[in-house]
Amino acid sequence: MVYRKQYKTASQHHVYRSKLQSLFSTSSTQFSNSYVFFIIPFLYYCLQYGYQCWPELVPFAPLQNSSLGYSRLPSFLAFARKTRQCGLIKQYIQVRHAQGIHNVDGDKNYKAYMSPEYFDAHITPLGWQQVDNLRKHVHECGLAKRIDLVITSPLLRTLQTAVGVFGGDGYTDRMDVVPLMVANAGNSGRAAISSLNCPPIVAVELCREHLGVHPCDKRRNISDYQFLFPAVDFSLIESDEDTWWKADVRETKEEVAARGQKFLNWLWTRKEKEIAIVTHSGFLFHTLSALGNDCHPLVKKEICKHFANCELRSMVIVDRSMIGFDPSTTNYPGKIPSGLDLPSDVVDEKAN
Repeated sequence: MVYRKQYKTASQHHVYRSKLQSLFSTSSTQFSNSYVFFIIPFLYYCLQYGYQCWPELVPFAPLQNSSLGYSRLPSFLAFARKTRQCGLIKQYIQVRHAQGIHNVDGDKNYKAYMSPEYFDAHITPLGWQQVDNLRKHVHECGLAKRIDLVITSPLLRTLQTAVGVFGGDGYTDRMDVVPLMVANAGNSGRAAISSLNCPPIVAVELCREHLGVHPCDKRRNISDYQFLFPAVDFSLIESDEDTWWKADVRETKEEVAARGQKFLNWLWTRKEKEIAIVTHSGFLFHTLSALGNDCHPLVKKEICKHFANCELRSMVIVDRSMIGFDPSTTNYPGKIPSGLDLPSDVVDEKAN
């Protein structure tokens, strides 16, 4: 992951370098069991080589409760929380969209994903219940107050999920405020959603679902979305029409992963520290699979599990949800209420 960090003073550099070296002098080969994510090159190269660096995002080794490295984790976490203020730590909240109409029939018959009637599929009534339950969770655990920015794929089901989970309360018509979502957007039967008291929501093309062939993954014109979601920021999308989706060409898994890496690189240019990303199962699976290539196989298996509908997972430079002694209070299992949610990428595998 490309990122440039400049230290204000040489003394600041030496303080960070010595702190990190004292915390992680143990060989990573000793680590096993409860794993934790570190962007080690990001931290290490910044400290080792001074004022500028071009590190890569990689998952670090697992940690064992009895290892020396594990005993240093509490000190490192305290250090990491402080360095967030210096731009060294970011947290990503990853959310898969709620159940869409294509998920229901696609779970029964993979050929349903080829049906034109599922063009830019919207959320089902059960999907909206999943949105309501996730919204309740992010407010009860305090996550809603910490998120600085929400990034969403520009498809109807992700836009509905993003505004439903992270948007404001019910919209009251007034001249100085536009709604995040108008009433009954996408045949939802839902009331309008306010843009007050919520983080900004920005649509980004890079985090779209696996492109091509499946009509459910083709978006409509941005001008149509702007009418349905007036307060969502679509300014980063260059074309009104969908020029990325091809009816006869399906993106390869490698191309999805490369697009995911490009998206993560772009995220590091953002000033915000805690960012929620509302996206798709296939995009998350292939992006995280590429990041987990140098993990232990058990670790990779864990991080590459397909997301359930409306599942939320946190990924940070130090993933506190996986360190064994401080379980996450923000992760959410999704699929509540339970419903069919077969991802289109699984469909591709069954078809082959």
